[in-house]
Amino acid sequence: MKAFLKLVAIEHSVFALPFAYLSAIIAGASFKQLVLITVAMVGARTFAMAANRIIDRHIDARNPRTAQRELVTGAVSVRTAWIGAIVALAVFFAAAVLLNPLVTWLAPLAVIPLVVYPYGKRFTNWPHAILAVAQAVGPVGAWLAVTGIFAGSGPAWLLGTAVGLWIGGFDLIYACQDATIDREIGVHSVPARYGVAFALRLSSIVHAVTFGLFVWFGLWTKLAWPWYVGLALTAVAFIYQHRVVTPNDLSKVNRAFFTANGFVGIVLFLFGLLAYVLS
Repeated sequence: MKAFLKLVAIEHSVFALPFAYLSAIIAGASFKQLVLITVAMVGARTFAMAANRIIDRHIDARNPRTAQRELVTGAVSVRTAWIGAIVALAVFFAAAVLLNPLVTWLAPLAVIPLVVYPYGKRFTNWPHAILAVAQAVGPVGAWLAVTGIFAGSGPAWLLGTAVGLWIGGFDLIYACQDATIDREIGVHSVPARYGVAFALRLSSIVHAVTFGLFVWFGLWTKLAWPWYVGLALTAVAFIYQHRVVTPNDLSKVNRAFFTANGFVGIVLFLFGLLAYVLS
């Protein structure tokens, strides 16, 4: 179990889950709905990561950075990973059914980008865009899970777009550390195709747009001043992330990827929650 949880990097749920909570709370979620949304989000993400690792295990074996992953070393068998993925997917669907009919019908659509993403690096230089779509589903799905209707869900689509661009943008940074080996083994990505410098510049642009969308979300939902305090701290985290990673020094990618972005998710949720209460 410990090895499987490490395989799916369960702690990375901190990136997208806070925004699903924020979207759900603004939509008027009950405690029961928040619990079911949590179950659905963790189930979907666990399935996505397990499927990703299964599909990519042969590529991971050829990359020195990923050669120690559990499916490559045998710490987790492929059979166990499939069982875990299927159980997680069943949990996701069960939570959707318990929420409302709309998200029950939409749940299979939400799974599509989760499965397509690991294949994306085999046929497009822009797999990061597929990841962005997969992550954008969280806030939208959470809102629909609460309301059960599309009417009035505009803020959730805006927040989902912001979250998708945010995660897609830092996936551009994360992919930079594999640019050389990706070219050698035929894996596609923006850094591998267009270079690390281009990928980092593009990530900066994407995160600037992300920040603008977060501001727009606060204005649309009439959030009080704490939201903008959270955004100020987010701006500092974005600037830090793009300062510590340069084309000539990728040694701090993990610090930018995990520390800065985990900080963004938690800070925006807490300040967003406070802003909602004051509003």
